[in-house]
Amino acid sequence: MNSYPLPIIIQGGMGAGVSSWSLANAVSKAGQLGVVSGTALDVILARRLQVGDPGGHMRRALASFPIPGVAQRIIDRYFIEGGKAADKPFKSKPMPAQRPSRQLEELLVAANFVEVFLAKEGHDGIVGVNFLEKIQIPNLPSIFGAMLAGATHILMGAGIPKSIPGILDRLAKGEPVELRVDVVGADRSEEHISEFDPNTFCDGEIPEIGRPDFLAIVSSATLANMLTRKSSGKVNGFIIEGPTAGGHNAPPRGKMQLSVEGEPIYGDRDICDLQAMRDIGLPFWLAGSYAEPERVTEALEQGAAGVQVGTAFAYCKESGLAPELIEAALELSKEGKAQVFTDPVASPTGFPFKVLEMDDTHSVQSVYEGRDRICDLGYLRHAYKKPNGKVGWRCPSEPIEDYLKKGGKIEDTVGRKCVCNSLMANIHLGQIQKDGRLEKPMITSGDDVAGIARFLKPGENSYTATDVIEYLLQDQSDS
Repeated sequence: MNSYPLPIIIQGGMGAGVSSWSLANAVSKAGQLGVVSGTALDVILARRLQVGDPGGHMRRALASFPIPGVAQRIIDRYFIEGGKAADKPFKSKPMPAQRPSRQLEELLVAANFVEVFLAKEGHDGIVGVNFLEKIQIPNLPSIFGAMLAGATHILMGAGIPKSIPGILDRLAKGEPVELRVDVVGADRSEEHISEFDPNTFCDGEIPEIGRPDFLAIVSSATLANMLTRKSSGKVNGFIIEGPTAGGHNAPPRGKMQLSVEGEPIYGDRDICDLQAMRDIGLPFWLAGSYAEPERVTEALEQGAAGVQVGTAFAYCKESGLAPELIEAALELSKEGKAQVFTDPVASPTGFPFKVLEMDDTHSVQSVYEGRDRICDLGYLRHAYKKPNGKVGWRCPSEPIEDYLKKGGKIEDTVGRKCVCNSLMANIHLGQIQKDGRLEKPMITSGDDVAGIARFLKPGENSYTATDVIEYLLQDQSDS
């Protein structure tokens, strides 16, 4: 039995800061599973403090952080009363590292605590955090921070997260944990790991924390079955994402083939076998163009516990997406012009990445080519083995000459974009680079963005998370 109720609606973990605490809070208050994105929360907290912490939410949450001294050190380091000048760049924070400094560990743990604390504030509902398996280095302290704040669910995809269930078990007991780090060029006999010890972090006084349910995000019953049998601990359920879901998609099975427009072609092999999922015997949710009442009913009739919906929530009032971007996307939808391109190469991860086509954003190739390549956030860097045997870091989106000096291949740089900086620009936290230019957005979105205007009530130019939930569940309330 799951320790938590099974929601019909899971709000997707979308781009960094888009699945914000305010959105998750609204969804959870409505009785469904609100989810915050766990990606890049350390830089998001640092930058929110530097813009003056509007509303005081970051400092209010930090005041409840249970490990003495940590919150004050973060506030002293980053908070600017009244906010930084608009033309001044954000102060940098430490780059992800296999053995992070105490300063970076504190920021990662506290940032995840803050986001979950605020998402849980004012209700007794369930709150999850979405992490990417591909972004390995920050995951251990990030998960611990989310657990400190009482996260009820951990969701993870973009890889094979078979070690995470056991990590949750150990962290709930206050035991040290480790996570294997993928290093390009390393021998099979070599072991590269990241480590986190909650006892050391908490100076021997670990607060009591519960073990969240673990939901693995998969695209096939084959992977779900393997995770059920071979994970280090209990998997509590699965989210099955189809190719129309937003963000990073699983690549098509078999050899990559592209359409005339340059998008990956998905076929019958990419359709999940739902009978095989039912045979596993664990709850599962369906994702990818399920934001319609009849599709929710269809999912339930097929044995799913419900659906995961992302795009519909990404453009509601409570989303962390910049209001002018929400307004522009809604206008495109109303005009029938909202289009998403599944870019096979934009993301440094190597996963196809769905991008909303919008003027003056990095979805436009000529706009992106006007940007100087830089890698100053580093979440999507790859670890590689240097000739001297040490571990180095490189990103296909960094300056090409730097990437080549690190042994990277020129073909890996073609079409790559800086997802990290664009995602910060999406939420009004874009950096001002050395050339004085403000980073531009690049919005990741599911195919459903074409129809988001359907959530607008007559005479309204915005909608809420509750509007989405009521729309999705109308057939259930009628039955």
